Amino acid sequence: MRAIVIKQPGGPEELQIETRPDPEPMPGHVLIEVKAFGINQAEVYFRKGVWGDVAEITGIECVGTVKADPDGRFQPGEKVIAIVGGLGRTLNGSYAELVNAPASNVASVKTDLSWTDLAALPESYATAWTALIGILNLRAGQTVLIRGATSALGQAAVNIAAHAGAHVIATTRRDARLATLRALGAREVVLEHPNLSSEIRTSHPEGLDCALDIVGTATVLDSAAALKRAGHVCVVGFLGGGAPLELDPVFQLQGGRALSAFASAISTGTAEFPLSEIPFQAIVDRAAEGLYQAKPARVFAFSEIQEAHRLLESTGAGGKIVVAVAP
Repeated sequence: MRAIVIKQPGGPEELQIETRPDPEPMPGHVLIEVKAFGINQAEVYFRKGVWGDVAEITGIECVGTVKADPDGRFQPGEKVIAIVGGLGRTLNGSYAELVNAPASNVASVKTDLSWTDLAALPESYATAWTALIGILNLRAGQTVLIRGATSALGQAAVNIAAHAGAHVIATTRRDARLATLRALGAREVVLEHPNLSSEIRTSHPEGLDCALDIVGTATVLDSAAALKRAGHVCVVGFLGGGAPLELDPVFQLQGGRALSAFASAISTGTAEFPLSEIPFQAIVDRAAEGLYQAKPARVFAFSEIQEAHRLLESTGAGGKIVVAVAP
């Protein structure tokens, strides 16, 4: 099979297409013929060696068809998605024509979406759904701040929160993307800055119900400052860098506010966060109906993986980047 391998830690030029043996079916796993995959910031960290030793073949998500399932949970030819569960980190990942994904991290879907449109959904929407609905318990009528909203994960979160009936406040660093976020369903769109909570408190003096922070440790305490009592902020990304958070909870976190984090690569598919809690079929159906505006921002060919990674690192994609494995 063709596979994209990390030759050594470094830049996009270290991603090379090589031939590797086809993986054999193995118990507890589903052998998938990969049709397309989304690319993610985690794979940039893998490629650079930031997270230590990782699998030779990277990639944490894909869509495709089942080639074999020794345990009989899925049938050959069945359309599936696969996300994380060690892919690209401790297991060879999805940047290949075939991948063995843990069965706990594979879900079946029925759809007429193209492979590349389908590939824009799995990781971003699974993470956004788990954080918003499963952790923040977002409900209709609540007000939620989504910080870092023009990222692929941020746009998924705006779609999900707006469709759920929440009042969405979305942030971006660029004037040119304000209209995009309004079109996704954000009721308010504001430019990102370090003391955003003061601006929000002017228009929402009672504070917000919850916040989803994709910028990360650089902004999470300011996001918490925008919350009302019993408000909850969840960190799900590190667009602003992955520096550790130095926190004095007594003096830096206002009383009665909750702070949590969710790392999909570590938790999704575990007993605490099973895939069964994520309504993948509903998500796919809403994307097909246009209720979620979820098409990829850019689609690259398998041979263009270096260009795809350069675009991801430039932060200029404006949404999800997808790679088609076959023409």
